[in-house]
This record gives sequence, structure tokens and C-alpha cells, in this order.
Amino acid sequence: MANEHEARTSWTFLTQHARVLLMISRDPQVRVRDLAAACEMTERAVQAIITDLETAGYLTRTRHGRRNHYRITRHTHFRHPAEADHEIAGFLDLFADLSPPAGAESGRDTHPGNRHGNDHGASS
Repeated sequence: MANEHEARTSWTFLTQHARVLLMISRDPQVRVRDLAAACEMTERAVQAIITDLETAGYLTRTRHGRRNHYRITRHTHFRHPAEADHEIAGFLDLFADLSPPAGAESGRDTHPGNRHGNDHGASS
């Protein structure tokens, strides 16, 4: 019976795609490695999700030196017909003031020469 209870409680309200999008909205220069750690996913899975989001028009990816910079298209609508009348901007705003998950910054370069630092510019 314990296994049955575990199976029923393993779901979450947010999909992995939503989690990755939220993390990118908090830090547009976040590394795939840090996304994977924070979302408890493999780097390959995160990369596939980023490709999905980019292909669907939810974000754009630009290379800046050795780092990617992401820009979220906030006026994009949800994909499911039940929410298709709503832009993702409201969803992103709902979670904007929540602290990132514990350990989300653990892989971030923090030495003084890191020009990306903790400057989390907002994308619109």
C-alpha cells in the first residue's frame, strides 16, 4: 500500500517546461547545468525543453561569448485550449517574487572576474 500512496503523491502542479521557463525568467543568463540542478533533471532534458520553448516562440536564445542569454516572449499565450486566452506574463509574474529553489545558485561562478554575477535583468 505504501507504493500505491507514493505513486499518487509523486505528481506536481507545474510541468518541467513551466519550471525551466520560470527559472529562466528569474535569470536570463542561467546555465543549463544550473537549470538541471535546480529542476532536478538531466542537462540533456533541460536542453530539450529549452529547444521546445524556443521552437514554440516562448523564448529566444542568443549567444554572448561563452554563455547563452535567454529572452522570454511574455505576450505568448498558453498552449492548452483551456488557457489559450491568457498570456504567460501573468504566470511568470505570479512566481516572480518567489525565491529560487535551494541550490539553484550553487553552480554559478562567483569569482570577481565573473561579469555575469548576480545581475538578473528582467526580460519582457
